[in-house]
Amino acid sequence: MNIHIFQNQQELNEAGAGIITSLVQTQPKAVLGLATGGTPVGIYEELVKAYNKGRVSFKSVTTFNLDEYVGLPEDHPESYHAYMKQHLFAHIDLPLNQALIPNGNAADLEEECELYNQRLEEAKQIDLQILGLGHNGHIGFNEPDHSLISGTHRVELKSETREANARYFNSINEVPSHALTMGVGTILKAKTILLIVRGADKAEIVHRALTGPITTEIPATLLQTHPHLVVLMDAEAGRLFE
Repeated sequence: MNIHIFQNQQELNEAGAGIITSLVQTQPKAVLGLATGGTPVGIYEELVKAYNKGRVSFKSVTTFNLDEYVGLPEDHPESYHAYMKQHLFAHIDLPLNQALIPNGNAADLEEECELYNQRLEEAKQIDLQILGLGHNGHIGFNEPDHSLISGTHRVELKSETREANARYFNSINEVPSHALTMGVGTILKAKTILLIVRGADKAEIVHRALTGPITTEIPATLLQTHPHLVVLMDAEAGRLFE
């Protein structure tokens, strides 16, 4: 486990983007696992800058997103399809048929999960998986539970997760109650995991996730078992490590 704590957001963003850019430069056909939410936005902005400067091309890269809401139209501004287009895909040369996101509007959601698992199997292994961290310790939308599902699956979102995401909607009533998410087993198969954590409100949960007992009640604690975990935190999130 490699933990890095940064004094400002720009340094964190540049470090995260630098790790991804270096990987794609050396492995043009890299498979990237992508996350959404507020946490990776600055890193995606730095990737776009690197692309515009001619430092990196994504034309041979394949990406898999962690999750997507169930029942939210793809063109809804808070869908993760729209998020990825806004923050990254519309600004780089990644072919859209190589940018894979679960379809939360599929007629058969179980079949959609199986198809996504098949595509992940065909890709063999994610080279680098970006993760954020939920306030309750979830990764992707793998919520705390007595047991966790390995592959892509449909999940009912916890009330605290919906409340945390309500800031992106007009009210919590608009936040979908379910999502499709890559499973913890798939996440842990990635060659490298890049965990990004920001803010004082994440200080306690990230400390518990990385130093506390491993338990499915805090899914992020399972990251302790990964052989190549890189953690980037701002000073507020990392205050309990200093």
